[in-house]
Amino acid sequence: MAPTQNFSKKPVQERIHINVARLRKNGKNFEVVIDPDKAVAFKTAAQGDVREVLMAEHVFENAKKGIFSAKTDLAVAFGDISENEIATYIITHGELQLSAEYRKELYEMKTNRIMEIIHRNAINPENNLPHPMTRLKNAFEEAKIHIDDKKNAEDQVQDVLKKLKVILPIKFETKKLQIHISAKYAQKNFALIKQYGTTLKEVWLTDGCYFATIEVPAGVYTDLIDELSKRTHGGAEIKVL
Repeated sequence: MAPTQNFSKKPVQERIHINVARLRKNGKNFEVVIDPDKAVAFKTAAQGDVREVLMAEHVFENAKKGIFSAKTDLAVAFGDISENEIATYIITHGELQLSAEYRKELYEMKTNRIMEIIHRNAINPENNLPHPMTRLKNAFEEAKIHIDDKKNAEDQVQDVLKKLKVILPIKFETKKLQIHISAKYAQKNFALIKQYGTTLKEVWLTDGCYFATIEVPAGVYTDLIDELSKRTHGGAEIKVL
């Protein structure tokens, strides 16, 4: 009979909420207990140290009940390899069984990420300003937006936009800005510009001033103007091209 004790390097306090990677092979279930975030990254990249992913360094027949897989079953299914190698195979070739609690958290994170992308990159064409986050949240509910938990947030933005356009006047747009920072503030603040968008042209003038043309998402260009004006106390000239 397979042993039932669980020698975990990290305690699993509530087994009902554990996340596992599961593989069925030769009519047997094989499971490993995982850190969900690290397991998703490990499965996607197909590289890394599997020990950082595992919450318990054993292969289970039933992880929630703490029942180990029999060594004979492991040998028949995987051959003469270590349990870490078996765990790697299970994670990369099996299915990640994520708890309802984790799936809910992941869903909320992806939803918020999509909202942030839209808020940053889109504007209301009626006033050329970004939609407030509160308005976006209300529109998500009104349009009954559903996020696919198997796709990353970035890949779902265009589909979400199509549904939001029924509710909101909205479009993606960029702005080109021409920025001149006086020598007194140039060294401390030129890097701020790069955080907001793409630098198309930059020149350090002989008097120590910084001159740049940049392209930024329409939803954040006013944030850049406000932040730069605050930091330079009026020592920056900004023109929307």
